[in-house]
Amino acid sequence: MMSTASIAKHPLHPMLIPFPIALWVFSLICDILWLWTGNLFWSTFALYTIEGGIIGALIAALPGFVDLFTMHPSPVKRIGIWHMSINLTLVVLYVVNFLWRRGMPFGMEVWQFVLSLLSVALLTVSGWLGGEMVYVHGAGVEPVDRQKL
Repeated sequence: MMSTASIAKHPLHPMLIPFPIALWVFSLICDILWLWTGNLFWSTFALYTIEGGIIGALIAALPGFVDLFTMHPSPVKRIGIWHMSINLTLVVLYVVNFLWRRGMPFGMEVWQFVLSLLSVALLTVSGWLGGEMVYVHGAGVEPVDRQKL
């Protein structure tokens, strides 16, 4: 099942997903540092990393949509639909978190931190499903003749 959205046989979606993943995980680290130090720098930095993650996720979603909706109906496509659904939920959660924080000049509330924890947990589940598609089922990967290896 070769990826439809690719350049020179290199799928675009896996090239783009490290950015929102790293930004969102780092936003949680910034939240922890803010709680630990009380320094507003970390709260502000978390806000910007959440925003960057939202933008990156929406960009990464485009080739992901192309790949998913050009797949033939199969169990792998069902996994892909779950993967997409969780990711779209994550974007909504992070948009809510971003808008909620944007109006707060003095850091964050505990519920925003809880929302960040929940979001990173969902991000882990989604990443697992994406890995399941690629590493177990070979989605987006050109089949290799193992006899030639």
